[in-house]
Amino acid sequence: MIIEPRFRGPPGSGNGGYSCGVLGITFPGPAEVTLRVPPPLGKELRVERKGDKALLMDGEAVVAEGAPATLELEPPAPVSFDEAVKASRGYPWHTGHPYPTCFVCGPQRGEGDGLRIFPGAVEGRKAAAAPWVPDPSLASESGAVRPEIMWAALDCPGWYGFMCFHEWSGMVLLGRLAARIDRLARAGERCVAAGWFLGREGRKIHTGSALFSGGELLALGKSTWIALR
Repeated sequence: MIIEPRFRGPPGSGNGGYSCGVLGITFPGPAEVTLRVPPPLGKELRVERKGDKALLMDGEAVVAEGAPATLELEPPAPVSFDEAVKASRGYPWHTGHPYPTCFVCGPQRGEGDGLRIFPGAVEGRKAAAAPWVPDPSLASESGAVRPEIMWAALDCPGWYGFMCFHEWSGMVLLGRLAARIDRLARAGERCVAAGWFLGREGRKIHTGSALFSGGELLALGKSTWIALR
């Protein structure tokens, strides 16, 4: 498999959620993927199986390691599409984004190119949310969004569930993502991406994320972010 430059996070490496997803979808159910090095772009990568685990390899280097997971995480009450639209107006990184061309949340990505998920604080709740209407280029011929894209959409919203409610300066990268997909979104469907803070251990910040449509839970994610020194 190849992580195409379209799916970048930082300029020279794959978006964390998408990169986790290309390995995570090789499992039949919920999975957890840990990134070991920044995922390279435009290179042929291979998947190796080791028992119930899978490795995403770049030559002899382990890019990511995945395994089946049980996602024990209670999602919040759904955020409505209108609530998400309103919250998104307060997106904190419309300017000053450290990775402005991120596939998921980069403000310099155009319509139909990036996901353009821009979460802001939901009024009266400790959650961040944004509207998301998947572009047809992200879907299969059946109209269902590809599962690795669902993983990507679970990535950045979790971070804003922390950042929108806590003072923060510095850089972070996704270290681990566990995801469960209950239903694939469809191209053109009005979805909501939400994120919330779970806790912190030193440089590790734990967050939850979810995708909704009309109040239905589509997917659930749990992330660990690493604050860079």
